[in-house]
Amino acid sequence: MQYQQNFFYLCKTPLSAEGPEHVEVVTRAEDSEDFPRVFKEFEDLRSHAFNDDKIYSVVRADDIYELVRTNTEKSAKELAYERSEQEIITNLQHRVMQDGDANAKGILKEVDSQRRLFRSVLVIRPGVRPAQSLICCS
Repeated sequence: MQYQQNFFYLCKTPLSAEGPEHVEVVTRAEDSEDFPRVFKEFEDLRSHAFNDDKIYSVVRADDIYELVRTNTEKSAKELAYERSEQEIITNLQHRVMQDGDANAKGILKEVDSQRRLFRSVLVIRPGVRPAQSLICCS
């Protein structure tokens, strides 16, 4: 196995993201001395989503920010999207329930139909963790 250096990537996932291709890498820490700068930027970008009790609230977020550690920008985008997907859904559900947001409702319908399609073609090998055993059939 060949060593690959990992970096901390700060990624921004918009609520309208449909996949990793919509994730933006804001910045990355070039080395461990650079990490405090990236973490400070991460905290600043998320600051609007904290309530009066200083608790992060995904329903207040305009975008989802993730700090991921990996070796390539491509894998950073994939990890960030995977981590933020449930937060996006929660945010959109809240917008539909509270404001009757038609745009959020349309996005949720699309997400639901994509998940149903994916589940219909998914085969999971017994005895193997799902993340290792995804096999799509045609």
